[in-house]
Amino acid sequence: MAKSITVDDLDIYYGDFLAVQGVSMTIKARSVTAFIGPSGCGKSTFLRSLNRMHEVIPGARVEGKVMVDGQSLYDSAVDPVAVRRQIGMVFQRPNPFPTMSIYENVLAGNRLNSKKMKKAEADDIVERSLKGANLWNEVKDRLGKPGMGLSGGQQQRLCIARAIAVEPQVLLMDEPCSALDPISTSAIEDLIHELKSDYTIVIVTHNMQQAARVSDETGFFNLKAAGQPGHLVEFNSTQKMFANPDNEATEAYISGRFG
Repeated sequence: MAKSITVDDLDIYYGDFLAVQGVSMTIKARSVTAFIGPSGCGKSTFLRSLNRMHEVIPGARVEGKVMVDGQSLYDSAVDPVAVRRQIGMVFQRPNPFPTMSIYENVLAGNRLNSKKMKKAEADDIVERSLKGANLWNEVKDRLGKPGMGLSGGQQQRLCIARAIAVEPQVLLMDEPCSALDPISTSAIEDLIHELKSDYTIVIVTHNMQQAARVSDETGFFNLKAAGQPGHLVEFNSTQKMFANPDNEATEAYISGRFG
């Protein structure tokens, strides 16, 4: 189910403004890839381009290629909604649907896909997804209660359950722990380790220790000056990146000399 992603010389624009320039990388299937770098360097913009989520902003466009197992995401025949079914997204702040129960939150994507489901099938999807998000044992006796009634860490795991319920191939996470306490953060990190056996995971984080803990490969983004486009400085195995990076700017950022 998990797929690799190949990015070739990608430029991302908002109108005439070049936000991210010349990014090339290969994201391996069934692995965790982390993006680090200072604020405003294009990490989240690049992440959103991997499932065409940035296109919801008027005037946004890309030049270059994003291929998922050889299929171009930006081919004119490709439906962006179909892309987002294959490549799910978990956002910075937990965002369960406030009027829905825990049960209906998990099924929201399946219902949106106009999928007619029998009760038994819906029950199976909810249980599988909540177990996959390490949340089942905590909520199995209150599935009819509002999703907003959960703690912040539980809400984020509910959002992960909602994302994996539609069986995507890739899971994008935009700073998924930035609004969470250390215990909830640890639970999400443990979950990421478990999920990578079934999914390709790409995570943006400002927490370098988190990148070192959870990822197999790391990309360091930076920008030359304010108003300049962000760019990929280095892409390497996480072990090498944090022990002996190829680029001096990477070492300076990781060691805390800037950023």
